[in-house]
Amino acid sequence: MPDPVRFFDGAPPRIIAHRGLAVDAPENTLEAFRRALDAGADILETDVHASADGAAVIWHDDDLSRVAGVARTVEELPLARLREVPLDGGARLATLAEALAEFPAARFNIDIKTRAALSPTVQAVRDAGARERVLLTSFAQRRRRRAVRALAGVATSASTAGVALALLGCRVRCRPLVGLALREVDAVQVPRRRGPVTVVSPSFVRAVHEAGREVHVWTVNQPAEMRELLLMDVDGIVTDRCDVLAEVVGSLRSR
Repeated sequence: MPDPVRFFDGAPPRIIAHRGLAVDAPENTLEAFRRALDAGADILETDVHASADGAAVIWHDDDLSRVAGVARTVEELPLARLREVPLDGGARLATLAEALAEFPAARFNIDIKTRAALSPTVQAVRDAGARERVLLTSFAQRRRRRAVRALAGVATSASTAGVALALLGCRVRCRPLVGLALREVDAVQVPRRRGPVTVVSPSFVRAVHEAGREVHVWTVNQPAEMRELLLMDVDGIVTDRCDVLAEVVGSLRSR
């Protein structure tokens, strides 16, 4: 059985490229991923939907309007039609299978966006033999659990319910509750704040570390906040600017 710890090989902090590096390339495209890796990303964060004919397609939104200017959902269109959707710079929409093949040494942090995307995502990972270099997650706990059962040993991060329970355990200073909340996962991936609620604090990071799990914070783009979080000992930062984060990490390591 694959060991999920393999996904976390190498010492943190982890530079997690949110949808690649979309400065001069459309997000979630092969070119954005290539630019992210060239800029120093450790992990490529991405999202998967299913096409109408059941392909695992890399895309964040439910529809194509924001990025491609097309008023259709991903799941309405077959893969052949999705490939024809024009993106800036001549890029095109890619499948998960293509991304795993294009970057055979890269690690991928994959958010399964819909129930329809679950089986195609699992199949793409299985076909690529990529179980040890992916982390599968979803805000929906049932969907995440199904993916993990289908790919036994794959790395995973907590869904919304698990994060909420871990945060409660931290707030009431009940470390066993934190451990219980995170018993099925390898990491928590959370925003620093959610509305008026502070999620990531020194005490939260300590509690998660005591449970033997990593803390990854999303989505952080400002150097000052990156430094602050790294000095708080978070294990990874999800960012739209992995190039900036790589410079911050380098400057802190040089000290």
